Amino acid sequence: MDRYPYILGCLLGTAAGDAVGLSREGLSRRRSKRMHGGIPLLPNLAMGYGFCSDDTEHTQMTARALAISRMDADKFAGELGWQLKQWLLTLPAGIGMATLRSCFKLLLGNGPDTSGVFSAGNGPAMRSSIIGVTATTDQQMLDLVERCTRITHTDPKAYEGALLVAQASRLAVHGDRVSPVEFLGQMARQVQGEELREHLERATECLLENATPDQFADAQGWKHGISGYINQTVPVALYCWARYPQDFRRCVESAVLLGGDSDTVGAIAGAICGANLGHDHIPEPWLSRIAFWPRGREWHEALARSLEDFDSKSPSMQWLATVPRNLLFATIVITVGMRRLLPPY
Repeated sequence: MDRYPYILGCLLGTAAGDAVGLSREGLSRRRSKRMHGGIPLLPNLAMGYGFCSDDTEHTQMTARALAISRMDADKFAGELGWQLKQWLLTLPAGIGMATLRSCFKLLLGNGPDTSGVFSAGNGPAMRSSIIGVTATTDQQMLDLVERCTRITHTDPKAYEGALLVAQASRLAVHGDRVSPVEFLGQMARQVQGEELREHLERATECLLENATPDQFADAQGWKHGISGYINQTVPVALYCWARYPQDFRRCVESAVLLGGDSDTVGAIAGAICGANLGHDHIPEPWLSRIAFWPRGREWHEALARSLEDFDSKSPSMQWLATVPRNLLFATIVITVGMRRLLPPY
């Protein structure tokens, strides 16, 4: 099977979900709709354009580390650690606390096996979808997800959530005929964490009842938004994908409209859906409104080719150009934050 459309679908799906959700990040479900309206959604953080946050950058760094290491787990961990150090020096906005602490540990000389901190935040789930769609065997996927998680997060819940995202992202490219609902049912019987198992069991029940994503979230007690806790983010993202597996737009829109950590939930849902549908299913009106610079559409296409064919050169992360981009992005984020002090509430 030609994996390129699915790899590119994962990369661009992450960016699209991230950009659509970013303008609503941190808002409750109710206030998100009052400030920005409902469906149809568009990437529109400022000046009519959407921007990508650290969610997309983590996927980009992971993909590049996979390409350079040729999927060797030890080399991959070292390359990802090196990229995380460079990324931190570009002054990215909105870094999670666990990821920030881990990056500082890397800068201070810790290796990728000792840099992680005990946390069950979203970082590993942001990075694992691209592993699922590129790994050639289940064991290779397990090894890569474990190393990718441990570099920043050591809580077992972080690994289990990240692995679940990777497993969901590889169904189409590896020819699995199981439906998303069947997949969640299988995973509910396999996961070790009791909390995650209960969420997956409830998700399967709600899907069989044809419940909407907001009804599922309400049933879990997440009425005001989804937090940055991996055992909320991953079940919700998986639910949106399983509810609308053939409709990328509805999958992402339903994830973003749940409120809370909307850019991360949108990015993970978009990554899984894009990895299973391919890049042709991502709405072009969304992609055309995303300010990708300095890593544009052609950059993502080159990165996808380097993962499909390791003889193709992986494109540079262009760190020097990223610094002014991040300064502009931080200014926009602060301006948007100040706007939120005003009505409607």
